[in-house]
Amino acid sequence: MKTLKIASIPGDGIGKEVVPASIDVLKTIADVHGGLKFEFVDFPWSCEYYLEHGTMIPEDGLKRLTDFDGIFLGAVGNPKLVADHISLWGLLIKIRREFEQTINLRPAKGMRGIQSPLLNPKDFDIMVVRENSEGEYSSVGGTIYQGEDEIAIQNAVFSRKATERAMRFAFDLSTKRKKHVTSATKSNGIVYSMPFWDKVFKDVSKEYPEIKTESQHIDALAAFFVTKPHRFDVIVASNLFGDILTDIGAAIMGSIGIAPAANINVNGKYPSMFEPVHGSAPDIEGKGIANPIGQIWTAKMMLDHFGEEELGAKLLDCIENVTGAGYLTPDLGGNSTTSDVTIAIINQLKTI
Repeated sequence: MKTLKIASIPGDGIGKEVVPASIDVLKTIADVHGGLKFEFVDFPWSCEYYLEHGTMIPEDGLKRLTDFDGIFLGAVGNPKLVADHISLWGLLIKIRREFEQTINLRPAKGMRGIQSPLLNPKDFDIMVVRENSEGEYSSVGGTIYQGEDEIAIQNAVFSRKATERAMRFAFDLSTKRKKHVTSATKSNGIVYSMPFWDKVFKDVSKEYPEIKTESQHIDALAAFFVTKPHRFDVIVASNLFGDILTDIGAAIMGSIGIAPAANINVNGKYPSMFEPVHGSAPDIEGKGIANPIGQIWTAKMMLDHFGEEELGAKLLDCIENVTGAGYLTPDLGGNSTTSDVTIAIINQLKTI
């Protein structure tokens, strides 16, 4: 029996609805598999926890997470209770940085039964590999002076080590897909970091002569996501560029509510974390209409990470069978509830 110990952090808003739904799906998968078992331990860390304890995560929180195989996160944030920069940096980004989750993976693909807002989306299937530890989201910088002389300086930090790591991850991933890697750059406008990025991409590409490569400036690439997303396979991008592209990817799929993500620790020292792209959506919290697909697809990515790629593929196929049968939540133009979609996916899994 293969046992996976998973830390569950529902977090805020609809996270408290879609995480339990996805855990039910994972337990069903384990039953179907017969040789797989999940052990979930819930942690109440959230904005409500912050109001009670003055911190998003207890002092020994990370130490408690260290021994888990993976972290299954729902959503973080409720600006009515806690400022976003406190909640995100106090929990989500804290885990990403201190657990060295240096790679962020986010897929975007056309899904059966889900209408893309694009007129002719064709069959796009993209995986964005985002450098997740530095770049434009570094914490290097500061402010000086006051009043009209006030100055804010934000430093973008690009190291060869982290850049090569993200690019090699993208190339390795492409060998299992269509063998095509696109680099997101902006070396015609950003003077130092992006020419450096281009240089490293060229260096790494020499190690993978069988992989086709191209570089696209981020503004043009964003436009191509809308006009011809089908031409792309694996895209490697900096922290900011990857963040922007994947939100576009979620939009062209039909809803940010179906987009998954994985934060990968590549050195094996700490657990990786799996979370949907969507936020806490406090406006629909408690209404029972949150789309669980983003969280369930995230569970698929977690299965892949643990070497259960065949199970992951079956889960994604079940998700598409359900959306293809018309089980769609309101964000996708339907009237199904969170429970309707979850139960339909579970029933599909029981038939495989």
